[in-house]
Amino acid sequence: MLSHRACWAAIAQGDARYGAIFEDDIVFAAKAGALLRDSDWIPADAEVVKLESYFCKTVIRRKRIAIGHGFSTSKLDAGHIGTAGYIISRQTALDLIKATEEIGIAVDDLVFNPEFSVLRGETIYQLVPALCAQDQFLGDRALQLPSLLREKRDIQCAAGTGRRRKTAIAKVKAEARRIGKRIADFCRLKRRMVIPFTYPSQSSAGS
Repeated sequence: MLSHRACWAAIAQGDARYGAIFEDDIVFAAKAGALLRDSDWIPADAEVVKLESYFCKTVIRRKRIAIGHGFSTSKLDAGHIGTAGYIISRQTALDLIKATEEIGIAVDDLVFNPEFSVLRGETIYQLVPALCAQDQFLGDRALQLPSLLREKRDIQCAAGTGRRRKTAIAKVKAEARRIGKRIADFCRLKRRMVIPFTYPSQSSAGS
């Protein structure tokens, strides 16, 4: 939280309308530099743009805005935990600094978890595909980047380990709920998906 607050303070005190924040074990897509050269592509009403993928299912609006270089943006309609890569407006940086003077929850929840976020009235967008991802989540493609951030993360993207096996009836009910959610999302012009990430080429990763 303290490191993110320091970044928010730098953005709040600067002249630019937006600032980008990245944690130290981020792997970037090959076209990240081209996209980050300017901020003209950021939607006018965006206060936060999530750039990373946590490889967990989330909900975004079906309407996408193409922004070039193979990327698009869409409004984020559900929690998508993780603050390893995001863009934030100067005004939102100020708001977050004020909101965290006496608060102790994880920064991931503070920004991207609807149950705890202090940005409920703000407009949060998701970049599709993701611009970056943390090395620890890239599996056999990980670059084994060292990280100074060793915070314990209790992020549960899918079903947790050690659960009891579901009965047949429970499985049918769960499947019915899943289908019901998909139908509801479709009717509300929303899409439930895992945000994809385009891995950099070997030459790009080593440069």
